[in-house]
Formats: sequence, structure tokens, C-alpha cells
Amino acid sequence: MHSRVHVGEYVLLRLPSDTLKLVHIVPNSVISIGKFGSFPCNLLIGRPYYLTYEITDKQSDTDVSRLRVVPASELNAEVLAEDAPSSDNPTEKADESFDIVADDGSVLLKNNRLTVDDGSRQVLSMDEIEELKKAGTGSGRDIIEKILKSHTHLSEKTSFALAKYTLRKHKKYLRRFTVLPLNVSMLTEYMIAEKESSRVMELREESLGLVGSWANVHYHPDTEPTLTEEGTQLGGGRWLVVDDTGGLVVASMAEKMGLLYPSNNDDEESDDDEAPVKTGAQQSAPTEDDDADIEMQEEDTKDEPTNEEPTSPERPKSNGRKRPINKHNTNLSSTNTLTILHANAQPNLSLLKYFSYDTNNPTATHPLHTHLKTLTWLQLLDPTADPTYHEPEALPPSELETLKSGKRGAYYRKRRRWARCKSIVDETRAGGFDGLIIASHMSPATILASTMHLLRGSAHIAIYSPTPEPLTEIMDLYSKDRKAAYLDHIAADTVPSAEDFPLDPRMVLAPTLQTTRIRPWQVLPGRTHPLMTWRGGAEGYLFTARRVVPVEGKVEARGKYNKKRKIG
Repeated sequence: MHSRVHVGEYVLLRLPSDTLKLVHIVPNSVISIGKFGSFPCNLLIGRPYYLTYEITDKQSDTDVSRLRVVPASELNAEVLAEDAPSSDNPTEKADESFDIVADDGSVLLKNNRLTVDDGSRQVLSMDEIEELKKAGTGSGRDIIEKILKSHTHLSEKTSFALAKYTLRKHKKYLRRFTVLPLNVSMLTEYMIAEKESSRVMELREESLGLVGSWANVHYHPDTEPTLTEEGTQLGGGRWLVVDDTGGLVVASMAEKMGLLYPSNNDDEESDDDEAPVKTGAQQSAPTEDDDADIEMQEEDTKDEPTNEEPTSPERPKSNGRKRPINKHNTNLSSTNTLTILHANAQPNLSLLKYFSYDTNNPTATHPLHTHLKTLTWLQLLDPTADPTYHEPEALPPSELETLKSGKRGAYYRKRRRWARCKSIVDETRAGGFDGLIIASHMSPATILASTMHLLRGSAHIAIYSPTPEPLTEIMDLYSKDRKAAYLDHIAADTVPSAEDFPLDPRMVLAPTLQTTRIRPWQVLPGRTHPLMTWRGGAEGYLFTARRVVPVEGKVEARGKYNKKRKIG
């Protein structure tokens, strides 16, 4: 991930009201953050993340707003500022039945029992406040200062109540924001807080982290797995994923495996920073070089062999636009991979676009291009029924030479699409996956019935569900009682019925069901309680287990067993 804001990236702006705004960095555009104002997007390009900016006032009607970097000293001064005095006169006598006073009669700790929150205590009217906002002086600080001075009974508030009152005014009028990088953690927070949480099955950050941990998702540079003397498998792994969260689970797994962000180096970053920013029209308009690239690709397909799968030729560098190279690339990785099972014609991985990867138009330089594999349920269960799995007719070289360049290119694209589909389907049906991750609206029992045999021994299983009912069914199907009944059928040489045993209870070890939600608390002296205005929704539950291979035949224990142990 870049350490600075780059063109084409998505970033998050955290506003004073603790809300998040998703922004696409497009040169020569204007970013609007609602009532707080707007500013040119070019002012963020090349700037570091995690800086806090303040929108300054316009110098004239034709001018645009500028940004001022708020230094850390100013931010810390506001946080560490001393509490305001409880009254204008600290030696003023107080009601001893409600306040804590010192021996000399000065107030040590005020009590808010007699505090009355009434709008009439604010001298400034709404029309006057609107006039101050239109004047736009001091980036909101002057408005806050005048509101505090116009409060007639501000001295009655306790230090804690005064701090809360001042904080509310800062969130409402201060024109500041902090630029944050869009990683999986921030995207999860944005989807839960600002968008419809049902789109991601109300999957929170803590749940997402546990899914990756229990599934043992990791990255290893070794191309092929190796076994140690202790029998531990080292090296990259392969995970089977069923994702109905729009790609949020896939993005989290790819981030843990080091595959989510395009590779970049310092030289490329410095070149990008020094490169001139083009306008939107210059970026979107096709040029003659692009047309020449397309013609070159079509001409190069003449000499490609017929019996072997052709590889797409390297395109010469264009005028800065990134073009996909060989969308149906067959040079797929055999390890450190994510295989996605989906029910539609195309997988719903729309959230990956925020990380510069589009499944419909992938970029060959992105790590996910060779490590992300997708196939449908039809291709897994009955590949012969899927037309894409059938090999297209192979044309002889003499007939290929008579075709026009357009039809010849379509022929090779169809061959590459078939080769990629066949490679993924055959590899998936062969099994040997290191883990299974499920976050789907489908019944987990039906998914496990079709995918359990694809997992190797000791593979990890992690299933997320916003409600506990689907997972309690799985817990029952893998319970000890059902397993004992299944073994009794085998001992009696009777076939267990599929109605009573839809899943083989011997296939998993240590099935566990847990809840994952973390509730934020306010922890203050005498004021410790959960936040009352926290967003509701589903709790989130997680089923975890290990895949085991049932032993064949009868197992007997032999040896001597001493009931009494000698101590001393």
C-alpha cells in the first residue's frame, strides 16, 4: 500500500462528527464534504496519509478553498487543554448538599443535578449562527467561541458536561478532516457505519479477524508446500471461499496473504509524484497509440500454435492508461491461492474495485490476477453441463489464415477462456485445500456436503453467520451423540440414512460455536457504561472446526496400563 495519496486510489476522510466519506482521487476535480465545504482534489495528491487538514476561507468569490495542515502541537493542545474553571469565581460559595467544597468554601467538584438544558439559555439565535457560518471566518473556530460566550449559564456545567458540550460544537462547526488509507479494516467500518450493513452480512472487523485467524490464512514465499520432521506442513496454502459479502471476506484474506495491493517500489512512487497531472478529458480520450496496440495484438496472433494454449503478447507501454493483459490468463499460481465458489454467472466481488482490481476487467499486474480463481457451483458439481467447460473446435492453421483479424482474435480468446476454466475446475475437483471459509446466505449444511471432500486432513473450517440458527444446525450434525449413533450403524454393518445423517459426523474435530461482537464502553470515574447510541444489528457468530480423515477398519489399543502411579 502506498504511504501517500496517489491518483486513482480511494481514500477515506474522517470528519469531525466521526463520520467517514469515501473519496476517489481524480485529478482536477472538486471534493465536497457537505456542510463543511469543498476543496480541489489536487491538494491531496502526493500528500502523506493520517494528516489532519483544515479548510480555509476563500480569498474571493472566484477563488477556491485551500487546505491548512493542522500541526500535531495544535491537536495535542486541544486534547490536553486544562479543564475550564467551574465558575468565574473559584472561591464562590456553593450549595454543600450538591457540590463538593474545600475547607475554605471553594468548589472542588460541581454536581449537575440543578443544571437545566434549555435553548433559551443560548443568546445567539439560529439566524445569527447561520450568518456566522456564511461569513466563514476562522474555519469554524470563531463560531464555536461566540457560541460558548453567548451561553448565559455555562458556569453551571461541570467540567465533564462542559467538555461534552464543547465537543459537540466542534463536531458540528469545525471544518477539519483526516485522510485515511482505504484498507480492509477501514472499509469494514465504512460499510457498517455509512452504508447498508446487510450488504456485508453485518460482518464487523473483529469477526473478520477471527475468520482469518481460525482459517489459518497466511502467506509463505515457498512455491510448494514442504513437510518438517514433526509433520508440520510449511509453505503456501490453498483456500476455498464462499463469499456473499461483496468481496469483503476475499479482500481480508488477500490482505493477510499479501495479495491485495499492487506491488510498487520507491522509484515508481517518485515518478508518479513528479509526473504532471492530466485532466479527465486527456485521460479518457483514446489515442493513436492505443489503436496501434490493438492492431499489434491482432497481428501477433497469426503465428500462435493451434494445439497449445496461446499466451497474450506483451503490449508496449501506452500513454499512461492501464490496460488488462490476457484477461483469461492460464499461467495461474498453484499455491497461495483463493478459489471462489459462486452461484451466478459472475462472482460478486464488487468491493475489490476499491483496491484497484476489477474481476470483469482485471489488470495483469495485480497479484490477484494469478492467485484468485473463480468457478460456479455448476462447474464444481457437474462440469460437463457447463458450456464453458467444453473444448471449442480447434481450427487448422490453413483455415486460421483465411479468417479476419477480429474473428481470429475471438477464436483465441475463446480458447484461452476454455483453458482457464478447465484448469480451475480440474484443480478444484481434485481437492487438497488447506481451508474452507464460508460467509453465505446459503445453508451451511448444503455447502459442507459438497465441499468437505475437497479438504485435506487437518484443514481449517470457518463459517460466519449473522444469526446463530444456521450454525446450531451444524453443531447438531457434528455433535457427539450423532457421531456415536453413526458409529453404531457402522458397527452393526447397516447403512446410515441420509435423512438422519446429511453430513458424516466423523469428518470434523472440535466443532465450536462462538460469538464475536465487541461492544464499546465509556470508562470514566463513576460513569462506566456501554455506549447507548451504538449501532445495533446482528451479533455475528462463528463456527470453527478441523477436517479429519476417518480411519478405516477397527482401532485397538495395545500395551500395559498401570492404574496406580508411584509417586516419589
